[in-house]
Amino acid sequence: MHICFATSEAVPFAKTGGLADVCGALPCEIARLGHSATLVMPAYRGTMHRGQAVQSTEFELQVPVGNKLVTAEILSSKLPDSEVTVYLIRQDEYFDRDGVYGEQGIDYEDNCERFVFFSRAVLQLIQRADLNVDLIHAHDWTTGLIPALLKIEFDDCDRLSRIASLMTVHNLAYQGTFWHWDMLLTGIDWKYFNWQQMEFHGELNLLKTGLVFADALNTVSPTYAEEIQSAPLGCGLEAVLSDRRGVLSGIINGVDYATWNPAKDPYLATTYCTDSYGEGKRVCKRALQREFGLEMAPDRPLIGFVGRLAGQKGFDIALPVMQAWAERQDVQWVILGTGDRGIEKKLQQLARENPGRIGVVIDFSEPLAHRIEAGADLFLMPSEYEPCGLNQLYSLKYGTLPVVHATGGLADTVIGADEKSLATGMATGFSFDAYNRSELARTLEQALALYDERPEIWKQMIETAMQQDWSWRASAVRYSSLYEQTIARHHATVPIT
Repeated sequence: MHICFATSEAVPFAKTGGLADVCGALPCEIARLGHSATLVMPAYRGTMHRGQAVQSTEFELQVPVGNKLVTAEILSSKLPDSEVTVYLIRQDEYFDRDGVYGEQGIDYEDNCERFVFFSRAVLQLIQRADLNVDLIHAHDWTTGLIPALLKIEFDDCDRLSRIASLMTVHNLAYQGTFWHWDMLLTGIDWKYFNWQQMEFHGELNLLKTGLVFADALNTVSPTYAEEIQSAPLGCGLEAVLSDRRGVLSGIINGVDYATWNPAKDPYLATTYCTDSYGEGKRVCKRALQREFGLEMAPDRPLIGFVGRLAGQKGFDIALPVMQAWAERQDVQWVILGTGDRGIEKKLQQLARENPGRIGVVIDFSEPLAHRIEAGADLFLMPSEYEPCGLNQLYSLKYGTLPVVHATGGLADTVIGADEKSLATGMATGFSFDAYNRSELARTLEQALALYDERPEIWKQMIETAMQQDWSWRASAVRYSSLYEQTIARHHATVPIT
């Protein structure tokens, strides 16, 4: 098979979130399974300076956008440590900017035009470069137009009509909705602007477009695939997804253990593995307490958080617990992230009022994220919803037990401590079902009681967690099977001549 990945971001070329991690890793694993993989993404301002050699190609495209033709230059590179070709669509008017989707929290006004252009450029590139693609793996709303173009405009094109499409939703909350007159930019007939296909409450919805027209749909965990078929996590598209449930599946994202592995992590005070985590985590905890200016208390439980500071990540229930516990609970907290300014200010105030007990860094630092994973005892992920989540997978590998709301990928990857899972040695963390502050507090209290009173159980949980395998290899095998099924389904409806 030859799989073409169409994405708005991929590590190391551009990253705003987990989508980039997936698209930087999955193509390489697909190639290691013996398939051909190509990745296509925009050439942003910073893309050429991410450590990978970038060359010009002989290809130049003339891409129709609305009533004009837009010129694109095609550059090429490779994903690191692989032979996966990356084609970079260079169009400086659209992509030579500081941000990927916007700046200072405000989306670019021409995002619809930018990604209509990109979607059309992907298909034109496949023709121009004579790529023998079997399936296009489209990711999120920025590529949602591609499945529609394949079905509507290229159904009689010998090369493109043979290409199947898979649409992956990484976070259904981001849908690419634009005013209805932007339909003109797509070049698609107005008859498709209806409630069953491209229209959503009077607006153009590019994610819905992809969900309707793709041969198959998937998302980044089995539980999330179920959750989005009903409100509220369906975000208004639950009827579309439920109607297509026969071709909807969920596959957990993988972890790059070459990067996230305490046995060889260059960012840690000391490395450790399953056989040496006791001393290793003690050293890392001491270093983390020092780095955050916390009291040097080796036996005091330390709770860590890394990620976006937003209500969706559970801060509407976590902040009240932190405030209530600040003085009466013998526990420390370290927080790393950026996001909602109100949450940032409340966390900074808590840190000022509780020196030595709460440490907050409003920033994103990859090295510090690794050190929190290694030095904390518990990792906090009480997300209201979480399509997949990666930090809980890192935490398992680092022997830092996750505390999670049982939703999406968190429910699929963390086995909560209860009577049965503890008795069988299967527990890898702590989870709660009802999303509220009292349930979070109760679950944290359960975790602290085990930490203080049952060290042998705690030790067993750490060892079970560290032995979990959430590598990309396992996920890639599942994707390979999904690709084969999708191609076969497509060929059954589009005869191959």
